[in-house]
Amino acid sequence: MIEFDEQNKRLVLKLVYYGPALSGKTTNLLCLHDRLLHEGRGELMMLDTTDDRTIYFDLLPFFYVAPSGFKIKLKVYTVPGQVRHDATRKAVLQRADGVVFVADSQAAQMNNNFESFDNLEKNIALVGLSFDRVPLVIQFNKRDLKGIIPEDELRETWGPTGLPVIMASALQGWGVVETFRDVVERTFDAADLRLGLQSRFGVDRGDFVATIMRIGQEDQ
Repeated sequence: MIEFDEQNKRLVLKLVYYGPALSGKTTNLLCLHDRLLHEGRGELMMLDTTDDRTIYFDLLPFFYVAPSGFKIKLKVYTVPGQVRHDATRKAVLQRADGVVFVADSQAAQMNNNFESFDNLEKNIALVGLSFDRVPLVIQFNKRDLKGIIPEDELRETWGPTGLPVIMASALQGWGVVETFRDVVERTFDAADLRLGLQSRFGVDRGDFVATIMRIGQEDQ
């Protein structure tokens, strides 16, 4: 549900990190905020409960201006994973242009992953989006822990969905940037298909992605 102002050449894209409680959604955003260069990031805002679980959202805005003057603002949110906050999940999911589903790789958490993914599918429909059209990337987080499902088994299970699957450890910092790049590229492509960002407004895909993905030299 793209926010687009053609007259003023402005576009706002919204990415949402979704998944079960404690799967690592907030850790992903903290890692991104730490690695992206200061001039490419905005203030990270969080609202936590006493048990340190996100109950509302994290906001991480980026800004891009094309040579043509066309401006793109990218907002990145997480949703609360706890079931009792489902109304907030829906509120944050509204007008999402791309989604990252953060799953927990531990075998003991597989049922929670599937329940949360089913919840995502239902809530996407409830907020008026199309599950088949929203760019969606799957991240299996916590690959650094013991008792995880083997990667080949995960890919066998999720392969038939056709969705991109990325392995990660947000706590250790790997797989986070790759996940973000993938969803940024897919979200841009969907917006370009709908609005003609490259042909009508001179927004170069490679330049946009490179600007958003400005990582400190030590992380490249």
